[in-house]
Amino acid sequence: MAGEPKHSNQLEQFMLLAKTTKGPALIALIKQLLEAPGVYLFGEFLGLPCIQEMSKGPNEGYSQLLNMFAYGTYHDYKAFKDTLPPLTETQKNKLRHLTIVNLAANMQVIPYSVLLKDLEVGSVRELEDLVIEAVYADVIRGKLDQCRQQLEVDACIGRDIRSQDMGRIASILAQWCSDCESISASVEQEVGRVSHCRESHLKALQHIETEVGNIRRMMSATTSMSTQDMDPLGEQEGEGAMAGSGAERRQTPLQMISKAKSLNNQRH
Repeated sequence: MAGEPKHSNQLEQFMLLAKTTKGPALIALIKQLLEAPGVYLFGEFLGLPCIQEMSKGPNEGYSQLLNMFAYGTYHDYKAFKDTLPPLTETQKNKLRHLTIVNLAANMQVIPYSVLLKDLEVGSVRELEDLVIEAVYADVIRGKLDQCRQQLEVDACIGRDIRSQDMGRIASILAQWCSDCESISASVEQEVGRVSHCRESHLKALQHIETEVGNIRRMMSATTSMSTQDMDPLGEQEGEGAMAGSGAERRQTPLQMISKAKSLNNQRH
């Protein structure tokens, strides 16, 4: 995902400072965190004991504000802004960036109309500037299509996950694993079928080649016999005669024609 290692390293610096900070200094640190460029993950910071303790005291609004940046959107903030500390313009824009991430995680192509509504900006120019800031901040990757009035998303960072959502995510991953196993089994079955078809094809090809060889040998033998039958000298005397039978040997067509001519001459 876009830029996550860099964001995580920057968050660690604030976590180290928070462990030794209390009271107004901790509130100031939270404000700096929400404005810090490159920091878009807040779940680990929320898990610090000092932040957990803050959620039960008079400054719980800052704990809720951290929750909003970790899991919420700009629209969510607007709905509860009366109970939350005010945001600077930098903080508002960061929350808008996170709102774009939310949309990008669910939509590969985001129409300008959706972005204008969810980010609550007054013009297309302001919207495009905000998206360009998010791209340079490395929280999303994509491009603006001004002709079609849409944002085409290639990738985005992952946001923090609530503990109560872990079961649902585990279920989705388990289903994904099951689907992968089914696909793998189908592929193996198809490979087996193709291998069987290939073997059958090779056997059929070998059989055809054998038959062709047999036919060629038969044709060669037939041609040889035909050549012998057409020998003008005929068979040698004495071959094929039956002992003591007085039968004449078999004559060739040429010999029979010659004998017929001789008899005809004698008559004349």
